[in-house]
Amino acid sequence: MEAPGRWDRTMRQRLVRGEAAALGELYDRYASLVHGLAHRVLSEEHAAAQVTHDVFARVWERPERYDPDREPLRTHLADLARTEAVRRLRQSETASPAGPCPGGEDGRAQAAEDRIREAAAAARADYIVTAMPAPLRAALRRAYFGRRDYRQTAADLDITEEEAARRLRLGLQLLATAHDAPVPAAPGEDPR
Repeated sequence: MEAPGRWDRTMRQRLVRGEAAALGELYDRYASLVHGLAHRVLSEEHAAAQVTHDVFARVWERPERYDPDREPLRTHLADLARTEAVRRLRQSETASPAGPCPGGEDGRAQAAEDRIREAAAAARADYIVTAMPAPLRAALRRAYFGRRDYRQTAADLDITEEEAARRLRLGLQLLATAHDAPVPAAPGEDPR
């Protein structure tokens, strides 16, 4: 199997040449990631499926917009999915009829932006967890879902307590960056 950077470059070249098989391989490899991120933002199966379709259509139509020197293909697709899902969420928030809201129209707009920001951060956190190295992910899962402290996590994973504490600290630092990422551009703004 090719190294990820090399695979990304080769895939971009194949997409630029218009190889339909390359799109199929890309879809097989990353559709669940794109769909999962979209579903996390939109909480609706049909909308997430439409975002997945749109993301891969965009990559097919404009493969040259991906720069393998700037980011991995996985990250590029996750960013496209998050941007498109947030765009759709904004669209549905502004189109949906709303009842009275404290603060009037400004309050309604702020509430919608808050929901969008929360959904975007949650999708980014999901991506961070799936992209982090397996040892960090395993330690976080033990600690969070298993309600284990670092000593218990160390025993469960058969590692030193110092190593367990290091993995948990690094994993939590990575997750903390989910809120630091900018929310994708509003309609009318160019996201890239």
